[in-house]
Amino acid sequence: MSAEDPVTLEVEAGAARIVLNRPDTLNAWNAEFGGGLRDALAAAAEDDSVRAIMITGAGRGFSSGADLGEQRSGVDGAAPDLSARLRELYNPIILSVREIPKPVIAAVNGPAAGIGCSLALACDLIVAAESAFFLLAFVNIGLVPDGGVTAVVPARAGAALAAEMAMLGERVPAAQALEWGLINRVVADDELEREAGELLAKLAAGPTRAYANIKRLLNRTLYSDLREQLEAEAAAQGEQGRTSDFVEGVIAFADKRPAQFSGS
Repeated sequence: MSAEDPVTLEVEAGAARIVLNRPDTLNAWNAEFGGGLRDALAAAAEDDSVRAIMITGAGRGFSSGADLGEQRSGVDGAAPDLSARLRELYNPIILSVREIPKPVIAAVNGPAAGIGCSLALACDLIVAAESAFFLLAFVNIGLVPDGGVTAVVPARAGAALAAEMAMLGERVPAAQALEWGLINRVVADDELEREAGELLAKLAAGPTRAYANIKRLLNRTLYSDLREQLEAEAAAQGEQGRTSDFVEGVIAFADKRPAQFSGS
């Protein structure tokens, strides 16, 4: 991987640092980005010298979610199959984060929206900068949440807050996310890199097999049906991609105006 790649991976002293590296788009997800993240996670999982992993974003944000420029090109022609990208690429990424037998930290340095929010919340431990926020923006363009977040948010914060985040599509500031139990720590913006780095180093020097079994046990009690939920999300997203509301939502976003949904 090079510094120009959409996702980069660095390994040092048992710690892997994965950087989402499309800062000009606030690290939006497209096919190349998704492939790079999948490959980086696989490399970290397979490297026996890696004992802990951190995911963070380059530039001003963690990840703004799906690249809506790519979505716009789809709605201008035939209805896009939104379920295919989830099944083939994004869902395996989320499963990898949950199933890698090593702790995975999210260092959230700014906006975490859409699938970017799903990725952050799928991690084992989440440290956020004070200026960060979490946003399930899907409903704002006529979609449903995906990336496993319909399983993860209820497990972390409960059904009431999951419904609020999913249906209202409003920003949840880092301090509020901490209060809700969505994340683990909030630190000053200029302290995030140091605080997250210290946590990563601690985990990389810790009892790796114990961490793996802790993660397996938590998965068993909290996410035993995650694969089925990811598939249900993909099926629902496939339906939503064929609606008039999705077309209107994407066009309105591109035009920087409020969407006028018809309910169809």
